[in-house]
Amino acid sequence: MQPATSKGEGTLSYLVPSILYTIVTVIALGIVYPLVITGIGMLILPHQANGSMVTVNGKVVGSEIIGQLWTKPQYFQGRPSAAGKGYDPTSTGGTNLAPTSKKLMDATKATIAALKKTNPDAVGEPPMDLVTSSGSGVDPDISPEGAYWQVPRIAKARGMTADAVRAIVDAHVRGRTFGILGEPRVNVLDLNLALDAAKS
Repeated sequence: MQPATSKGEGTLSYLVPSILYTIVTVIALGIVYPLVITGIGMLILPHQANGSMVTVNGKVVGSEIIGQLWTKPQYFQGRPSAAGKGYDPTSTGGTNLAPTSKKLMDATKATIAALKKTNPDAVGEPPMDLVTSSGSGVDPDISPEGAYWQVPRIAKARGMTADAVRAIVDAHVRGRTFGILGEPRVNVLDLNLALDAAKS
């Protein structure tokens, strides 16, 4: 006949495996797995694994996948940002305001007015992607329409012809991913760097 185990011994028989399982899981999934995946990424796709950083003359000027604020009239502007205090990659997110929110409506009207003021020669209303922020708040792309709408301001600020600026936009339009996913887009950083590289 087996002696009855005490209550403490019974609890210990469950507690020890639970603690060991937690330790093994934390090490395997919290340390080993991230290191292995990061290592594979660095070997196969080093540019993307390091944040898709863009350098000019050895200096990092931004990332292909993170939008940034452009305020000078000679540069294309991206989408408005609600991330942190604006374009903050450590605090991404949208406005979380409902479509019927008065605050959102007022902010949208103010954005449209500001765009029209800084783009007096633009034809028609500003495209919606220049008026509304993205879900992340750091979208690096705008629609081709959003770029073309800004062409008159860019051409005037740089002393270029509108056709020359439009040609740069044409050369930087990216189609749908795999031909079916998403919409055509233009990377704002790439576009502005191309403008700087072009001779007026």
